[in-house]
Amino acid sequence: MTFRIFRTFLLAAVAAALILPLGAWQPPAGAPKPGGRGPRGLGPNSAQPDDSAGFTQIFDGKTLTDWDGEQGFWRAEDGVLIGETTAEQKLKQNTFIIWRGGTTADFEFKAEFRLTEGANSGVQYRSVALPNVGPFVLKGYQADMDGKNAFTGMLYEERGRGFLAPRGKFVRLGTDGVPKLLGSPGDGEALKAEIKPADWNQIHIIARGNVIMHVVNGRIMSVFIDEVPAARSMDGLLGLQLHVGPPMKVEYRNILLKRM
Repeated sequence: MTFRIFRTFLLAAVAAALILPLGAWQPPAGAPKPGGRGPRGLGPNSAQPDDSAGFTQIFDGKTLTDWDGEQGFWRAEDGVLIGETTAEQKLKQNTFIIWRGGTTADFEFKAEFRLTEGANSGVQYRSVALPNVGPFVLKGYQADMDGKNAFTGMLYEERGRGFLAPRGKFVRLGTDGVPKLLGSPGDGEALKAEIKPADWNQIHIIARGNVIMHVVNGRIMSVFIDEVPAARSMDGLLGLQLHVGPPMKVEYRNILLKRM
């Protein structure tokens, strides 16, 4: 399947799931009836829960091999990658631990995360380093998350265009620079209720071409179509954020990546 065909299929699937009201969708002519079998043996209720097939562990749980971050703020402990600041050891600017095992173009990413209440973090991807600003500073797309879950699940562009797709929004940004709301995966506050505070949650990022989707705990949180070639990024670095602010602790485990 070519990328253009795949992207068309993906957008159609997302639109059907997010835009049409419940009960409005009807199967195309010739589609198998409920309980029946199509030409490939797939019925309308045949989808199974996703798994980690095709994904690779990129954190060994014991060391920071292939990860590069500011000394004193990051460590590996009991299978968890931890970023932490204290009253004595503060940050002057946001810092990232950067994965040096490759880049993210078309990919899927999965990880479990846990944040203290006052923490602020995010998964940075398709990003570029800004060595003139600091040795571990990144600019680019971010799956945002915070301890109070005010923003968890949204798409934010660090040191760039800022808020791109808030939680509960399916947004297209056209070349005119005006964001267009295409639909919604659900009410933002209702989706917030699906995120466990001060506990382990799973982030799942899917990026295909200029279409990006954030999923938390199996719920679609935000979808974004970036149609601004001069501003968007199609490849770049992956990193995890530790934010300036009060003492905080951010934790990640079971970090998986699938590159397409």
